[in-house]
Amino acid sequence: MLLRAGVLLREGRTGEGGQLAHQVCSWAERHNAPTVQARAHRELSIFYRAVGDSSEGLTHAVQAVAVLPEDAPGSVRARQLLSLSVALEEGGSYADGERRAREALTLAATAGDTEMTLLVLNNMAYSAFELSDEPAARRLVEQMREIQARTGHRFGANEVDTMARVELMGGRFEAVEDLLRPVLADQVLANESDAVAECLLTLALARRQSGSFDGAQEVLDAARKLCAERELGAVSARVREEQAALYAATGRFAEAYEEHRAFHAESTALHSAQRDARARALQAVFEANEARRASEHFREMAHRDALTGLYNRRYINERVPALLTEAAAARRPISLAIIDLDHFKRVNDTLSHATGDTVLQHVAELMEEAAGGPAIAARMGGEEFLLVYPGVDAGEAAQRCERLRLRIRAHGWEPITGTLQVTTSVGVTTAPDGQATFSALLSQADRNLYAAKRGGRDRVVSDATG
Repeated sequence: MLLRAGVLLREGRTGEGGQLAHQVCSWAERHNAPTVQARAHRELSIFYRAVGDSSEGLTHAVQAVAVLPEDAPGSVRARQLLSLSVALEEGGSYADGERRAREALTLAATAGDTEMTLLVLNNMAYSAFELSDEPAARRLVEQMREIQARTGHRFGANEVDTMARVELMGGRFEAVEDLLRPVLADQVLANESDAVAECLLTLALARRQSGSFDGAQEVLDAARKLCAERELGAVSARVREEQAALYAATGRFAEAYEEHRAFHAESTALHSAQRDARARALQAVFEANEARRASEHFREMAHRDALTGLYNRRYINERVPALLTEAAAARRPISLAIIDLDHFKRVNDTLSHATGDTVLQHVAELMEEAAGGPAIAARMGGEEFLLVYPGVDAGEAAQRCERLRLRIRAHGWEPITGTLQVTTSVGVTTAPDGQATFSALLSQADRNLYAAKRGGRDRVVSDATG
């Protein structure tokens, strides 16, 4: 699902990709899968940046790094840091973005990951280009060339375009031609759907600035055709802008004016369409999240006892077998206790059922306090409760049950039940290495409970004392 989310986001199907990424992130959080969760946060960062929410994009980029396990491979951590770098720079934090990019570069180089190293260098070089820092951009491009010479790596269209733009900064038009000529001959791998069109646009700009107007027009025509074929709206608008500049450079001012108007109209329409698309994508993700939260809420309600708020028998029947499987696999103990209120019928008959309900609610609160950690407290029905202690051996389980029994006995019941004392009988059992079925544990705990009842009530009976 996560791979599909990434593909959808890169294909421009933003809403679908965002929904999938949210689903995977929630699943990973519930199932304690930090590596998957980190990758999902990275895709969510891409999603939110795509819909124009740079703040939320940065939040997820930070989480993508924060939740990644410390033993994650260097190349994986480098990819997460690169996403954080991009998010920081898009938010205007250029210094922090560069620092994170350099961390990613060090990790990728140390891991010997050539592809990731070049990806980081390319991003850094393009950032330097956008900031008009030609010396820095040139140093980074030189590093890219050194890696190519050493490894035989074949640059893709994105990398070639970055290098050409850096050459353009210094007016080195022949170098731009040398870099981009293979793109015209379809000899360069296109990393993304708009990469070749971007290269053509850069070449047209270089030819116009160098005075090669016919060559610039030839390339613009090719770029326009490619944009139409691949529905590249954003690049298409910029092609119109460059066409207007070319008309003006050749003295065709009326045509330049009309082309600029067309560029403005196309840009306005594009921005409107992008806003609508972003709104639809955000709405789709919002609705999916609401549906997921509602589903989780109703699932939680189905697992809870309405009166006490404790887990119910349905949840116990689903969860305890899984806990036993985990305990058996790890050869860890697991203990189970049945707690039954002594002479509870007298409370209902002598006072009222409402009073009985209040007693049950107070007992439930005391049980939740006694549970703690991974322990589970549940109401099985009537005045019968259950405690499950994963990882707790027989001796510790008996002590915990005894402390609970004493707390229930010492609780301030007088304002609720008057002179009627509330006490409990407890039957507790343990599977020392987790090797038991739920029904077998339940039956043994039940036998110990009845031993406690026969022994005079208000006591705990374990396997050792039964």
